[in-house]
Amino acid sequence: MTPPASGPRAAGPLPLRALPVGEHGLLIELASAEDVEALHAELLRRAADGTLPAVREMVPAARTVFLDGLAQPRALGADLATWHVPPLTAGDRPAVEIPVRYDGPDLAEVAALWGVTPDEVVRLHSGTAFHVAFCGFAPGFGYLTGLPEHLHVSRRETPRTRVPVGSVALAGPYTGVYPRSSPGGWRLIGRTDAALWDPAREPAALLTPGTTVRFVPVDAPVPAPRTTPSPSDRIPEEPAR
Repeated sequence: MTPPASGPRAAGPLPLRALPVGEHGLLIELASAEDVEALHAELLRRAADGTLPAVREMVPAARTVFLDGLAQPRALGADLATWHVPPLTAGDRPAVEIPVRYDGPDLAEVAALWGVTPDEVVRLHSGTAFHVAFCGFAPGFGYLTGLPEHLHVSRRETPRTRVPVGSVALAGPYTGVYPRSSPGGWRLIGRTDAALWDPAREPAALLTPGTTVRFVPVDAPVPAPRTTPSPSDRIPEEPAR
């Protein structure tokens, strides 16, 4: 697969591989998480304006998008290679602000790994515009990208048997918020009272693929999150990634 070019990508066809899955599924492999976001947004736009063939399910992941319920997956796979897909801009994404009390038990450890003070961890983390790359592990859990590579941290050598609900955590290139209590080995730097998953809400998930997320430092208690819709809106165990 062709590697992504450095710098902002111009609008045009994406390097991809489309693989039929069964009779009605299509797995689209892409070169980067940014390409996944851009293609997912384009698929949503075409679905909204009626130019995308009928699809029952659309699932973005780290480097893939899966479509199910297609009448002719091979035909769409061939057509995808010709699409002109624009790069995403900030205005294309819905936005969410999540209030966080930065008092996690691993905050000092993360500061040591970053070579900064705990206050600087708060400044760097809350100053980052994160994007929900994909969701998984548990209802409402989003894998958020945005931290530069030199701030990526490994998971704990010994996972916790119980991570409290609302914990804001780091592992590898991702930030995440635990939507409910579960075992986990991510490094905990804070906590929020935001409801990541609420079946009575529409949509039930606060974080959906493509959403921009900013964490806002606050003192306890933490209030509910603020959300801004996009103009184009429309068992768990440890997160493994």
